[in-house]
Amino acid sequence: MPVDIKVPVVGESVTEGRLIRWLKQDGDLVRQDDPLFELETDKATQEVAAQVSGALKITVREGETVAIGSVVGTIDESVSVPTAKTATKPGPDTSAVLKTIQPPPPPAVTADVAMSPAARRVAAEQGIDPTKVTGTGRGGVSTKEDALRQPSPPFVATSPAPTNGTMIVEQPASTRTTKQRMSPIRTRIAERLLQSQQTTASLTTFNETDMSAIMELRAKYKDKFKEKHQVGLGFMSFFVKAVVEALKTYPIVNARIDGPDVVQQHFYDIGVAVSTERGLMVPVVRDADKLTFANIESKITELAVKARDGKISVNDLTGGTFTITNGGIFGSMLSTPILNPPQCAILGMHSIQKRAVVVDDQIVIRPMMYLALTYDHRLVDGREAVLFLVRVKDCLENPERLMLGV
Repeated sequence: MPVDIKVPVVGESVTEGRLIRWLKQDGDLVRQDDPLFELETDKATQEVAAQVSGALKITVREGETVAIGSVVGTIDESVSVPTAKTATKPGPDTSAVLKTIQPPPPPAVTADVAMSPAARRVAAEQGIDPTKVTGTGRGGVSTKEDALRQPSPPFVATSPAPTNGTMIVEQPASTRTTKQRMSPIRTRIAERLLQSQQTTASLTTFNETDMSAIMELRAKYKDKFKEKHQVGLGFMSFFVKAVVEALKTYPIVNARIDGPDVVQQHFYDIGVAVSTERGLMVPVVRDADKLTFANIESKITELAVKARDGKISVNDLTGGTFTITNGGIFGSMLSTPILNPPQCAILGMHSIQKRAVVVDDQIVIRPMMYLALTYDHRLVDGREAVLFLVRVKDCLENPERLMLGV
């Protein structure tokens, strides 16, 4: 009897997802634990592996919305699978029915061509030369959007006609509009943003911080730090530490509303917003108050890579008490971040700009960053919000206090 391939349970509140891509083809011989398809839910994207070995039968097409527990295909265990890693696809030769003339394959993507997994997939599917894609991501990495901006090679399909003639169909060079279904993650993001705006009394307070001390500290110790801990010393670990200190001083900012009750949370799980090609995700750094700078940097790097590679889990994204978002990496000077319910506050970081400021009655040039704290005024009063942000500013301008815990 064929074994059903079912959509697995991926989270307590997740009821459906979208089958975005089959990793095997109909009729392929697959081995147990081979990845079969990618499932995208409103929480995350993950690969679903085969539970048994055999011949694959696909019954649900790519792009379809599927319920948790529903059957998307079967695996026939009666078909023996060779021990070789490659699987063959049995069946008649259908090349006489329709032939597609594709352009020569693009050059292989070597190590010096930095591309995200999604960008690689787009380049392979559309026959784009990876070396011609200009990367705009962090460190020059080519993103999916970068690949999509490249013109695809011409496409010609031929099909034999009854009179032995040839019909040639050329793909249009461009189109004025396109339409596609909103992904589950983007749909969920839209719902939560709208919910946040409609169910909270959001207010934003601003301040600015002098980043001189942190930048000098990083410049002095970043090489030794990386040599010892095998991770770079970024700005985010300083901000996480500063936020934790401010939350300890003003615990109401770490609380949340639950109906008529106020829930005081005596732990510090800090969400760090990460921009991915599928949308904004907020993985959580657990118990940040107990972590060292190196621990925080390592955890943020690990979560960011998982998020951008589509390997993030539901558990990685749930349970945060406070969020930090950094629009500065995209050049943002100032913004008002939106709350991430049920959290009652979120801190926005922005780009560092050299500006003229007054220090000890002298005009000097300093690297300055605007800070924005959006908070739920139902729970947090203006006094606590302003003082919280001042505390964050003070910790950032005196990083030795963070390291000494004073």
